[in-house]
Amino acid sequence: MASSNGRGSLIAGVLAAVGASLCCVGPLVLLSLGVGGAWIASLTALEPYRPIFIVLTLLFLGLAFRRIYLVPQPCAPGSPCADPRTKTRQRLTFWIVSVSSLGLLAVPWLTPLFY
Repeated sequence: MASSNGRGSLIAGVLAAVGASLCCVGPLVLLSLGVGGAWIASLTALEPYRPIFIVLTLLFLGLAFRRIYLVPQPCAPGSPCADPRTKTRQRLTFWIVSVSSLGLLAVPWLTPLFY
């Protein structure tokens, strides 16, 4: 059953962003943690799939935005969704996840600026 607050779309968006940045951020993070080996170079084999993951990330974040902002949620009085703080937390979570996901997507384009 689909989540009524967009949580499933947010999780899928984050996973797609991680998949999109795994080819570039993964080796960097592993090397900074002291993990080495020839197998790290195999992570760059995921680079041809990066555009697919980028499209999936943007799709899932768009679906979450639609669910949170555009589609009115039916809510019974007295239920947790009737509390305005719940909607505020959902929107805050959405923006935190969106900014971090888009940051992950931008890493390969921004890393040459730091070398």
